This record gives sequence, structure tokens and C-alpha cells, in this order.
Amino acid sequence: MILYAAADLMWATRIKSLADDMGVPCRPARNEKMLRDRLADSQVRAVLLDLDAPDQARELLGVLRGPDASEETQQIPIVAWGPHVATDLLAEMRDAGADEVMTRGAFAQALPRILERFGAPQRF
Repeated sequence: MILYAAADLMWATRIKSLADDMGVPCRPARNEKMLRDRLADSQVRAVLLDLDAPDQARELLGVLRGPDASEETQQIPIVAWGPHVATDLLAEMRDAGADEVMTRGAFAQALPRILERFGAPQRF
């Protein structure tokens, strides 16, 4: 399962539609409660955070990387994306523990590969 927090309907639709087309389980996690519920009931493989909603991204990143986060939760990959002009915010997210931080354009181009990488079945 891949979780996403998109700031607008355009990104939410784009992510969900592409994931559905690829057969990748993908659900929204728009706030702390939704994220905690999804973490409790799903095997989360990655979280995608839209930095166009910086307060939301900070809140969710805090759940995943904060001092109260479990060791398992801290291992979930986080991909954050935002406007290329928001260099301070991009750096802040990287420093706060996002594994990959990219501009909106780079994310749009990489989205199919991101979904494929994290949505592929685990091999044992």
C-alpha cells in the first residue's frame, strides 16, 4: 500500500488513477488520524507528501519520523515534492527525514517509476 497526501484534487486524481491503472494499492492519508489508521490496518510501503500543503506535510512527516514514531514506521520511505522555488521547504523536508525530495516537475515525471518501485509485490 502506498499512501499519499495531495494538496489538491488534481494531484490526488493523478496519483490514484495511475496507481489504479498499474494495479498498485494506493490510498489517501490527508491528516494525522487518517495516516495513523492506515498505518494500523495496512502494510504501508511508502508515503507521498505534497509540499503545496506544508503544514499537512510537516504534520504527517512528524508522525513518520518524530520521536514517538515506531522503528517500523521510521523505515517507511517518504517521497516529498513541491514547487522548485520553495528551496527552503524542500531542504526542511529533507532535513526532517524525507527520503526523497523533488520538485513538482521531477515528481510528475518520476511518478510511474515511484509507484512501480514501491508498489511491486515484496519478494522473499
